[in-house]
Amino acid sequence: MTGKGSTTEASSALESTSVGPADRWLVDGVIEGLRRPLAKAITLVESTHPDHRRRAARVLDALLPRAGGSIRLGISGSPGAGKSTFIEALGLELIRRGLRVAVLAIDPSSTRSGGSILGDKTRMERLSANPNAFIRPSPSGGALGGVADKTREAMLICEAAGFDVVIIETVGVGQSETTVAGMVDLFVLIQLPNSGDDLQAIKKGIVEIADVIVVNKADIDPVAAKLARRQLAGALTLLRSSAPHRKPVVLTTSASKHQGIDMFWDEVERLHRSMVDGGELDAKRRRQAVDWMWGLIDAGLRERFRENSKVKRDLDSFREAVAAGRLSPGAAASRLLDHLEPRAGEP
Repeated sequence: MTGKGSTTEASSALESTSVGPADRWLVDGVIEGLRRPLAKAITLVESTHPDHRRRAARVLDALLPRAGGSIRLGISGSPGAGKSTFIEALGLELIRRGLRVAVLAIDPSSTRSGGSILGDKTRMERLSANPNAFIRPSPSGGALGGVADKTREAMLICEAAGFDVVIIETVGVGQSETTVAGMVDLFVLIQLPNSGDDLQAIKKGIVEIADVIVVNKADIDPVAAKLARRQLAGALTLLRSSAPHRKPVVLTTSASKHQGIDMFWDEVERLHRSMVDGGELDAKRRRQAVDWMWGLIDAGLRERFRENSKVKRDLDSFREAVAAGRLSPGAAASRLLDHLEPRAGEP
């Protein structure tokens, strides 16, 4: 009975999310690959307005059947590693091969003003001017991991618009590597030669979640680049990879001179093809979708908790009591949570 009822409720939820006439042009425009509806659809999902959220959910549900056909690539690395130069060189190479490329570049938001740099179109002038490329800079808004809250939704919209490759560039700080690795097919880590980044990556465990590690700017010091590549390759033989049956690949490139970019993409295609053939990609995306759902539930519950009138009333006093040692954190949390709806079976 429970399973049947749950299925019925899920079906009803899907039926209730049909797109109204006001947003039909957005859906149709995205499917046709038109820039203005594409940009407006992403703006809609990024909005925090309650009405916009409901509209965005319906638009996404309408576009979902069209999504999923791209190669999802995450690219991260420390500041100065040349991520933007690498992405532009890669994007131009992919366009040369007849592919359409979308770049979702996450900019760090100011902790004081809330503003962000949003300079990716300036840093990728040649790529942004190409009609087969779409670059969307989005502020992280302080989101954990330096990844914008709505990056996943934006990725699905770009896929529905027919882009063959969707690249997510993160700010490369905090937990950004782990966060972006949880939403893409392949995660790429950009490193610098002769800067200690390779050893820092090993210490932080970043290489364990990377599928491809790129030592960029190899032309500056070829000897140091080869050494960094050997160090990383050697470390990988001792570390546990995110994919048990394969180890990350280590390559050297010089994005500014467009050297090694073609070999990099050949390797990405090989890895992606093996994931498809072995069923790994389908399993990974299914797992990511469920994880995404739980992440949204957690975020939604936290938001509803903070919006509760009784929580708003008592939160400051409880926080002060915990800080002063008059109340234990566990007791404070329990009493604040009691302000929410009663648990099942409780009066």
